[in-house]
Amino acid sequence: MGLGEAGATSLSIVADDLGVYYDATRPSRLEQLIAGAPAWMSPDLRIRARALIDRIVESGVSKTNLGGPLNAGLLKPGRRILIVDQTLGDASIGFGLASPRSFIDMLDAARRDEPRAQLIVKRHPAVAAGRKQGCIPADLLGDVTLIDTDVRPADLLAQVDAVYTVTSGLGWEALLRGLSVRCFGAPFYSGWGLTTDAVDTGRRGQLRDIESIAAAALIRYARYVDPVTGRACEAEQALERLIALRDRADRLAGLNACVAFAPAKRPPVRRLLNSPKGPVRYFASAARARTAAETEDGRIVCWASRTGADFEQATEGFTGPILRMEDGFIRSRGLGSDFVGALSVTLDDLGVYYDATRPSRLETLIEQGGFSPTLLDRAARLRERIVSAGLSKYNLPAPAGAFDAWPKKRQRILIVGQVENDQSILKGCAHIRTNAGLVAAVRADHPDAFLIYKNHPDVLAGNRPGMLDGAALDAVDASADGLDIIQCLDHADRLATLTSLSGFEALLRGKPVTTYGTPFFAGWGLTEDRVPCPRRTRRASLDELVAAALILYPVYVAPNGWPCEAEDLVEALITAKGVPPPRAPANQIARWWTGIRASLDRTPPPSY
Repeated sequence: MGLGEAGATSLSIVADDLGVYYDATRPSRLEQLIAGAPAWMSPDLRIRARALIDRIVESGVSKTNLGGPLNAGLLKPGRRILIVDQTLGDASIGFGLASPRSFIDMLDAARRDEPRAQLIVKRHPAVAAGRKQGCIPADLLGDVTLIDTDVRPADLLAQVDAVYTVTSGLGWEALLRGLSVRCFGAPFYSGWGLTTDAVDTGRRGQLRDIESIAAAALIRYARYVDPVTGRACEAEQALERLIALRDRADRLAGLNACVAFAPAKRPPVRRLLNSPKGPVRYFASAARARTAAETEDGRIVCWASRTGADFEQATEGFTGPILRMEDGFIRSRGLGSDFVGALSVTLDDLGVYYDATRPSRLETLIEQGGFSPTLLDRAARLRERIVSAGLSKYNLPAPAGAFDAWPKKRQRILIVGQVENDQSILKGCAHIRTNAGLVAAVRADHPDAFLIYKNHPDVLAGNRPGMLDGAALDAVDASADGLDIIQCLDHADRLATLTSLSGFEALLRGKPVTTYGTPFFAGWGLTEDRVPCPRRTRRASLDELVAAALILYPVYVAPNGWPCEAEDLVEALITAKGVPPPRAPANQIARWWTGIRASLDRTPPPSY
């Protein structure tokens, strides 16, 4: 994403046994690959190279990707020529058979060749960041348009007609987009008939098309690593990872002024909000967070369930974004109440998914629809993988259950209890707000059914309120405490809940679900609902629900701290199944100490 000079991790390197691609004073392995392309370029590889080029151009990614949007006000009508500056002392200049004088010659040639065009000089991102000096002297720029801030190369290349460069990689990106490129040095892509060259290496001269050079440079020469998995990968996978990282950085750009976070939540949240485009800072009050966000054009981020009237009063009239955060639906291997850090959170700029009293971003995504076939295919694959792997929100290990006592001749209804002071009950339940009330309602609706009750893990652990009273216990036929929720779903005929996420997990597995509150997955025609939600008018498919809830709405990090996608976290949780999860604190003193240790975690998130 960012500059190597700033410590950003690279997703690719080259290893050359002859020289190095930017050294035109002698052959390199890349030069040999391009020259010998007719011998190894197959039809399939040509198709692959073309697809890779198209994806690069369509996505707008570049070598580094921290630039902001181009200021369209800088552009004049008519023909435009981009002149690319580089950093003084860059090895590719001297080894590219050029010198600082080449930049002056390039500017002179542009003035001579294009007297009526707008000449646009772009400084290197490291120069724009103040880390290095440029090659084109400032006193020669009086009649040109200077871009000395880091802008997205794709935005700029889309607005010019030709590119003048010495040895910059931006010339290569221009070729990928079909632009005319004139070189005043000898970069790896010059000398093959695609560029107008002022320098001749004496070795090149064969005509090569863009697909051959792309296949050589991007597929055969470079080596790639996926930072999420730590494993070598192909160019296409590295490109998709880079696109995802760029999109995450853009989504979280600007100051994240965080408030109402318990100390133990702050380290994992810092990783989840990690972006090279925006710092994460914590504040003791909403008023201070608001001041910082207003001063630095940022956003306020709060832990939704820890805010109340004071927060609403302090942020009233704030015109910037307010993001309300909660745990994601595929969270971790362990409970938050045991200080196991979240690997997924939801960020909502409208409300929060469990608050049925007003719209949320998740509800809006589902209500608006418009999911592409590609996204729905991805959602279907994700759903199938989650189900086949037996994953859930917390992924706690549980012994294999004995389900023989659950009679097959009676309808088996799994009732999933919740933490009774949970915001999803307070904001998502109009009538029934206790686990005992839920049990009574299910028994009234199904007097002959076999009712199985399962406590929430936090309640069972004694961390939160919600245990059933004696009368409610008498109304159920079996307990599922200590049993794996997924195994319970497999052996149940129906699930009944107030607002528990287990209802969503049951839907993923094709089980009928009855809701007695208004969780995010109710009201779309997929559940049997005892409480209507008039705002939800659309009939959604299961995969549309999955696409919204698991792909578009949350953000994820892998266990190693890298930003990732839902599929990555799913695979990481599957891989970790054979490893014991963190042990829950054995007593209150151990809980206190575990919380302190969690809050003191200062592990820096990855730099990207």
